[in-house]
Amino acid sequence: MEKKYDVELRHIKKSFNGNTIVKDFSIQIERGEFISFLGPSGCGKTTTLNMIAGFLEADEGELLIKGRLMNGVPTYKRDLGMVFQTYSLFPHMTVFENIAYGLKLRKLLKDEIAVRVKKVLELVKLPQVQTRFPKQLSGGQRQRIAIARALVMEPSILLLDEPLSNLDAKLREELRDELKRLHKEIGVTTIFVTHDQEEALSLSDRIVVLSHGNIEQIGSPSDIYHRPATEFVHTFIGKTNRLDGTVKALDGNDLTIQTEDGLSIKARSKEKKFVSGEKVSTYMRPETIQLTMDPVGSVDVTTFSGIVKLVTFLGPITEYHISVGKHELIVRTQQPQRHFVEGAQVYGFCHTEDIMVVEENF
Repeated sequence: MEKKYDVELRHIKKSFNGNTIVKDFSIQIERGEFISFLGPSGCGKTTTLNMIAGFLEADEGELLIKGRLMNGVPTYKRDLGMVFQTYSLFPHMTVFENIAYGLKLRKLLKDEIAVRVKKVLELVKLPQVQTRFPKQLSGGQRQRIAIARALVMEPSILLLDEPLSNLDAKLREELRDELKRLHKEIGVTTIFVTHDQEEALSLSDRIVVLSHGNIEQIGSPSDIYHRPATEFVHTFIGKTNRLDGTVKALDGNDLTIQTEDGLSIKARSKEKKFVSGEKVSTYMRPETIQLTMDPVGSVDVTTFSGIVKLVTFLGPITEYHISVGKHELIVRTQQPQRHFVEGAQVYGFCHTEDIMVVEENF
């Protein structure tokens, strides 16, 4: 018997005016999963969400919800809850009336409406605001009410289109924590669209990284960050250091790569086989590089010496810009007891398995 997923996209494609926005998008989403579509503007994430919602029809492919084919099925028959960037609350209605609006359209009894509105207000921790109007609420409170309005309909799927993007940094962090708590509490299958890496990494069971309508990688937050499948994923998620060079020596999966100015990089390639003389690009995340005041000698690490050019204190971490020959490397450390001052000579090292190697891409 074929398994029924909460949401399944099979080879979905969408174009506008001859420009392909979504190319062959396929995914299977389990019940209760929190999935994020992550990517830069124009990558196709919102277009895909709108096809799931029924606001757009796919040019090709199949869309299934709970095992039922949804191609051509209108939005109101898809049992979805939706929250957008803008709160879209009715300004002339109280909070209670805004949340109850959809239930009244379904002609539920007043007592049941009151019980369900009270329940979702408690879920979003705003039981005291039901008699207020939207203009009397803060931005964070309004977005919580928008979420409550979606949840009160008890949807099988919750769609969130960058719901935190209009909030300031502190409110975003608070509401992000609330979303995580809510999802854990109610377990509704959730699809979340964002361009914010931190939101996707902190909230998701799995992340779909998109670029120019293509799926670059689908994986857990840990896999996306620590084991990126493509060069795009590595450069898009978090900060990274890129050094270009030539393969000088091979020992199984271990490579020795030399930059133009003679810096030697030791890396390990588990996937692709490289050949001597091949031009490659290497990537090192700032937090995988460690700094010391003394030289380091080891066959399993890439080592370098350099001068501290810039020190930036970022609370729990300190970011250093290190001049190494013609290069400037970014290093992030959580060792407050080892504070390196600008102008100091330092030594750094990075383990071979923490360095990503790809064909050089100019």
